[in-house]
Amino acid sequence: MARTGFCDSKPLLDLHKKADERRAPLRSWYACGTINRWQPVEVEESRMVPVKMEPDRRWERRLSAQTNESIIMGFNEDSLTDTAADGCVEESMLLYPQLQGFHSLQALVPSLLRHEVETALEKLDLIWDRTFAWDMFLDMMRTQAINTLPSTDLPRHFTDATRSVLVDWLIQVHEMMHFQEETLYLAINLLNRSLRVIKVTTVNLQLLGMVCVFLAAKKEECLLPEVSGLCYLMDHTYTKHQLLRMERKVLLALKFDLSYCPPLHFLLLLASIARCSAKVVWMARYLLELSLLESQCVVFLPLQLAGSVLCLSRQILQEPLTPEGEAAWCLASSVHVGSETALLRIMHTLAGAAAKAHTRETCATFIKFSSPETMYVSLHPGLKNIAALLGVCT
Repeated sequence: MARTGFCDSKPLLDLHKKADERRAPLRSWYACGTINRWQPVEVEESRMVPVKMEPDRRWERRLSAQTNESIIMGFNEDSLTDTAADGCVEESMLLYPQLQGFHSLQALVPSLLRHEVETALEKLDLIWDRTFAWDMFLDMMRTQAINTLPSTDLPRHFTDATRSVLVDWLIQVHEMMHFQEETLYLAINLLNRSLRVIKVTTVNLQLLGMVCVFLAAKKEECLLPEVSGLCYLMDHTYTKHQLLRMERKVLLALKFDLSYCPPLHFLLLLASIARCSAKVVWMARYLLELSLLESQCVVFLPLQLAGSVLCLSRQILQEPLTPEGEAAWCLASSVHVGSETALLRIMHTLAGAAAKAHTRETCATFIKFSSPETMYVSLHPGLKNIAALLGVCT
């Protein structure tokens, strides 16, 4: 049953109670925006330059040294070369593969993509100096797998339903504090990692979630809430000493590694390159936030999640196509976003989640994206037909 507000009276995440009874009180608390902390990094000089074309050449993945995922669709002279020798046997997947067969156009893609990436990063305020934009993009692609989880396994006493309740509550806390979106994605990533390295009881799950939000805010926000304020949000169920002790425990378990490139950055980057409309972007952001509630999505790379929700958003809205828009989408498709199997799996998972979002008890994201500021995307009638479009049984 959908709720109309976020504020409730019970502080503990008691799974034996109804959803409306196990919410901690969310009281008004305001914080300022984030400071851009992107810094230039040293990477190898890009080799993405136009090459002389021959009839037997084709698009193929070029692998980076740091990860098994490719950076962009590279151009290889040997049409018989297979990436299986490097340990990658999955089929490459393009967002829009109609560039294949047009070799003269393909030769322009690397330089065009570089220009669009630089322009998009600058427009999104993700960089200070355009000189380092392409290097930043390469580093984002190479490092996205560092803190990705290898499996969806959770501690024995921590079920998918428990995790969903906790994440839904953290989304409400994040919304009430007016934190940046990056803070939410980092907090959930820290939570997912912490649950696999820290032994925590069900009683302390809420405390662990709040600590992850606190650590994420320290990295992403310019002003922080007082520890006493966080305890107040939990109705003083835990003391300041307990919160600080859990913070120390999490930092030690994670070895002080709080680095994470959120899928939101890849989504905004791809959407900017593809010239997507504002409504497509908002729908994609809604689907991306729904992925935080799905434990099956923790194993996928940020770029895979971003590419999947963007494709699904376009399919839901079915906006009229224009020549300029199609050309921009073709250029965005030159970024390799993973195997077709992985993308379809994500799309099917989120299609089912979006179709049932309004009926779930954990519906903070649904309420959040039903406002005028988000263009009412969670209320779009096309969401009810996603399962039929993708052939998903819900």
